[in-house]
Amino acid sequence: MAELDTDEEKVEAIKRWWKANGLAVIGGVVIGLGAVIGWRSWVEYRTNLAQRGSIAFEQLLMTAEAGDTASAEKQADAIVDTFASTPYAMFAELTRAQLALQAGDSAGAEAALREAMDRAPDTALASLAALRLARVQIDRGELAAAADTIDRHGGNAAFAGDFAALKGDIAAAEGRVEDARAAYRDALDGGAGNARVIELKLQDLPADEAS
Repeated sequence: MAELDTDEEKVEAIKRWWKANGLAVIGGVVIGLGAVIGWRSWVEYRTNLAQRGSIAFEQLLMTAEAGDTASAEKQADAIVDTFASTPYAMFAELTRAQLALQAGDSAGAEAALREAMDRAPDTALASLAALRLARVQIDRGELAAAADTIDRHGGNAAFAGDFAALKGDIAAAEGRVEDARAAYRDALDGGAGNARVIELKLQDLPADEAS
């Protein structure tokens, strides 16, 4: 390309280039700005949604603690409908399960916990719901179902100790004393949250026949 020697030639070259490429440049800028604005709008929307979900969930907890079960159920429904894309939908189902247990409705608690597992945004929260589900199943005497729940969802390291404790409960209920003892020890080694209770369960097991 020949070197442009004069200002006039440079101006004319710029005009020609702009005539050929100006629309594409404008289009690129508009698209770029649109993407930035769109992304910021999306982030603001998600932030606002999370804030409103947090407030709604706090209100649900206060209602549940006050013992107003009917209102708490309605608030849980509203959270699930309005904030389905946030973790608060799962938390609302966990709260619903707790309300059901307090009312002696273990079937309702199980249904809510299964909903919570389906709505969990990650495997850790799904494991938390599964842990509670297995406890409900054990309390109902559904030991095989509880063992299946643990096998399917008990692989998260954060809850390894707690799931081991439930394995101990199942083994103890089935009369498998040595399996129960091993599971309770695994639970203690894994940092289960209810360590004192597990220690008491371990002490209550029949003595080892070999000792």
